[in-house]
Amino acid sequence: MKKNFKFYALIWIIMLAAFNAVVFLVRPVIPGYVINYDARFWIAWGFILAAFIGNLVCAYFAFKAENLKKMFLNLPLITVSWSALIAMLVVGSGLMLIPNCPAWIAAIVCIVVLAFNANAVIKAAWAADTVNKVDEKVKVQTSYIKNLTVDTESILARAKSEPVKAECKKVYEAVRYSDPMSNDALSVIEAKITVKVDEFASAVGADDAEKVKEIADDIVILIGDRNKKCKLLK
Repeated sequence: MKKNFKFYALIWIIMLAAFNAVVFLVRPVIPGYVINYDARFWIAWGFILAAFIGNLVCAYFAFKAENLKKMFLNLPLITVSWSALIAMLVVGSGLMLIPNCPAWIAAIVCIVVLAFNANAVIKAAWAADTVNKVDEKVKVQTSYIKNLTVDTESILARAKSEPVKAECKKVYEAVRYSDPMSNDALSVIEAKITVKVDEFASAVGADDAEKVKEIADDIVILIGDRNKKCKLLK
């Protein structure tokens, strides 16, 4: 992400250099163009420079994503920042080249462009953050079944005799195809399932087919009860 921002910053520097070249190198060679570097000019130039810096700040936040997924969600921010940068270069340079056009007009236009840029970035960042929070919440809510699936698969791999393997597969399939979403209201039954799975692992390790079948039946029943409660909570 930082590498991508460096590329954007390099383009930003080139754009800013191009703007200053237009203001300080191109304008003086235009026939009949009166150059007046008074206080109003420097104030206007300062506002345009501030608009460019503001654009770089907006782009920094767009490229600040911690991971690729969030970076993907922030792509609209990058597009907006890029478009605003081009707009400021074109509008700022164009207005500064118009004979007798007050420099402050270019400053105001660039500030307005920056305001739209910042507004769009805030909205897009808010949307991206909301989507990311929802995604994180879903990850937390589905972590229980994912972890339980891994545990039961590991138990199945350690099974020795065929009868025990059959029971392990039954438990694994029940967990694998159960409702992946969790909820605080399911904490009690999920705790019971966790305890039973620990007992199940011990029985499988001892290759106690009778005990394995008894616990496996209990787990399947608990999984079924959990699925029913899950459905009611949706």
